[in-house]
Amino acid sequence: QVQLVESGGGLVQPGGSLRLSCVASGSILSIFRLGWYRQAPGKERELVASITSGGDTNYENFVKGRFTITKDDAKNTVYLQMNGLKPDDTAVYFCNAETLGPPIEAHWGQGTQVTVSA
Repeated sequence: QVQLVESGGGLVQPGGSLRLSCVASGSILSIFRLGWYRQAPGKERELVASITSGGDTNYENFVKGRFTITKDDAKNTVYLQMNGLKPDDTAVYFCNAETLGPPIEAHWGQGTQVTVSA
């Protein structure tokens, strides 16, 4: 099993920045991809960005150029640096870890609220 704990959410004005952190523990050697998802009220959970164990990154179009995903293997932590925040970025942000199987399993943190408002 993998446990994930997010932090770093909060209230920020439009155009501002936040950095989310997610610390992984447990069977971390089996993790092959870490990601950040978000879920806004009344909407489905969606992928924001992901990073593989080898460091390859992927971003959804709506955050390209604004958000950056990184990881620190020594700290078992994945980060999401969010710049140029917009009201549409308001959501609960979830950390996700996928572990090797079979079967491949998805693990989730409890989420952290990000609110972008003037």
